[in-house]
Amino acid sequence: MYARTAETRSVSRNRLPDNEMLPATAAEIIHDELMLDGNARLNLATFVTTWMEPEARVLMTESFDKNMIDKDEYPQTAELEARCVSMLAHLWHSPDHTHATGCSTTGSSEAAMLGGLALKRRWQHARRAAGKSTDRPNLVMGVNVQVCWEKFANYFEVEPRYVPMSGERFHLDAAEAVAHCDENTIGVVAVLGSTFDGSYEPVAEIAGVLDDLAARGGPDVPVHVDGASGAMIAPFIDPELPWDFRLRRVASINTSGHKYGLVYPGVGWIVWRNEEALPDDLVFKVNYLGGEMPTFALNFSRPGAQVVAQYYNFLRLGRAGYKAVQQACRDVAMYLSGRIAALPQFELVTDGSELPVFAVRLADGVTGYDVFDVSRGLREGGWLVPAYTFPENRTDLAVLRVVVRNSFSRDLADLLLDTLTRTVAQLERDGGRRSGGGMHAFHH
Repeated sequence: MYARTAETRSVSRNRLPDNEMLPATAAEIIHDELMLDGNARLNLATFVTTWMEPEARVLMTESFDKNMIDKDEYPQTAELEARCVSMLAHLWHSPDHTHATGCSTTGSSEAAMLGGLALKRRWQHARRAAGKSTDRPNLVMGVNVQVCWEKFANYFEVEPRYVPMSGERFHLDAAEAVAHCDENTIGVVAVLGSTFDGSYEPVAEIAGVLDDLAARGGPDVPVHVDGASGAMIAPFIDPELPWDFRLRRVASINTSGHKYGLVYPGVGWIVWRNEEALPDDLVFKVNYLGGEMPTFALNFSRPGAQVVAQYYNFLRLGRAGYKAVQQACRDVAMYLSGRIAALPQFELVTDGSELPVFAVRLADGVTGYDVFDVSRGLREGGWLVPAYTFPENRTDLAVLRVVVRNSFSRDLADLLLDTLTRTVAQLERDGGRRSGGGMHAFHH
């Protein structure tokens, strides 16, 4: 293998090579380069699924060549997508899940943008019907939202009204949400599972104060729930928590199939309360490859593999299976956070009791090193644990965050603890290694 002509010369990296090579040689060159990547299973920064069952891999391989958008040519793949939408609508207590309004996307970011577009268009229709201006739409959300909402506001010309953190409040609350609303507010984004610390925003309280605002003659502001992670956690292990379509004010919900939906990267979902929540003028009727089909998406052609894999998980696991998986993740998260909290060098910001995600900061007495030094030490042991500062008003707070996903076992948690204790001991022996703190960025 490594004596072949293509392996004994430098690889053409920035332009097409002049000649072809054997398939096995090309594959081996790329395989060897990819060894330089981190181990995905040890990446505790990402929410994205890094393990699936072999049967799911086979189904995905059989479906990579199917174009999801071509529903006339691949009707059964389209049927599986529709079933997934109905299952999610039922899971989230839709008023009529048998006629669910929703679709798959390439991820929760695209799904969130579709939700935002629907909010904007509904607001525009209502304003025009009342003879009012549509010039200055705004969207209220906590500063902790995922960057996709910043992109939405920029791309689709909506003023983002970010509610900053304050003290020990690290996400949006009801009082701040309603205080930032006015007649130009297209909606409030409530996040079920903040990426900064894993905490749930109080969706029911936010909906309640918006109900009161409307009842007092104020604007009638809908809620979009960004359930990128939590919408696939709460239904199974927090079933009594009201956050979904049980709340009349919730107009739409997005989630990420490739996070706690347990599918490899490339699939998200959005479901609207009913047809009225998705303005019909956003839905295109496309004459494509012999049939007319409705589509509402930022992308067009994409593989059906991830949708097939999502349906496999729903069929394979059911409610009981998802509950077992998500509860196991939470149990590991709380075990690990509890063990770290017992170390004198750390204090918990959150403990993993909502999303199986938690954040820790250094104790007040630790001055010789910072969380960025700890993160770098863990990386030397193979673990990817991000360190970052919180946003506006709490940039003084720097944390480490751990995301527990399916396949991160109690045994791996113990191995991480071993590396963490060795890293801290080394830092204290060396007198710390200042790494520049905030110069180490981490993007949510």
